[in-house]
Amino acid sequence: MRFRNSMIALGLLATAALAGCSTTSETAQSGAPARIETAQIFTDSYGSVTDAGYTLPAIPINRVKSEFVRQIVNYDTAEKPGTVIVNTRERHLYYIMPGGRAMRYGIGVGKAGFAWSGTAYVAWKQEWPNWHPPKEMAARRPEIARYVEDGMGPGLNNPLGARAMYLFNEKGQDTLFRLHGTPEWASIGTAASSGCIRLMNQDVIDLYSRVRPGRNTKVVVIQ
Repeated sequence: MRFRNSMIALGLLATAALAGCSTTSETAQSGAPARIETAQIFTDSYGSVTDAGYTLPAIPINRVKSEFVRQIVNYDTAEKPGTVIVNTRERHLYYIMPGGRAMRYGIGVGKAGFAWSGTAYVAWKQEWPNWHPPKEMAARRPEIARYVEDGMGPGLNNPLGARAMYLFNEKGQDTLFRLHGTPEWASIGTAASSGCIRLMNQDVIDLYSRVRPGRNTKVVVIQ
């Protein structure tokens, strides 16, 4: 599959709400995923993990559809290794590897009204990040208003999970989109209340270890 670069296009509604990366989920859209040959699947990579003093619980991976389990797949693309391709319709994120292969992860995506597509880069990344919901989100959900200024500290219940990668556009501006973890493994494969792209915590730790911040780390989001 070959993809053309597209310009960053952020709607006002999306811009107002994305920084919070909330994890309330909806039913996934129908439609079969692309048929891509699997070379290796990592079903044994979802046990309990102790990381930076936090103990992530094991994920009952037998309750997750096999298409959303981390796996190496054959993947034809013109993008160079190290590129991240997000296919929101399939609910898959691909980390491009040499030799026509990619590491594929299951993801949760934004529902209608919070969708975004375009080209960005990973400006920086953070382990166990703080969460700062935008004021617009706090207006809809008063119970989180206290986190707007001071933020929610890192932890097992933080909506950004164990890792976050921050996407900036070609002008060096924050798009307010994140690739991040989530404690809600059951939300993978669904559409959520905000437009950020989230992965199971065990998966985002793996992706984080592969991604190198900087303009050379291209991220392509396809709707």
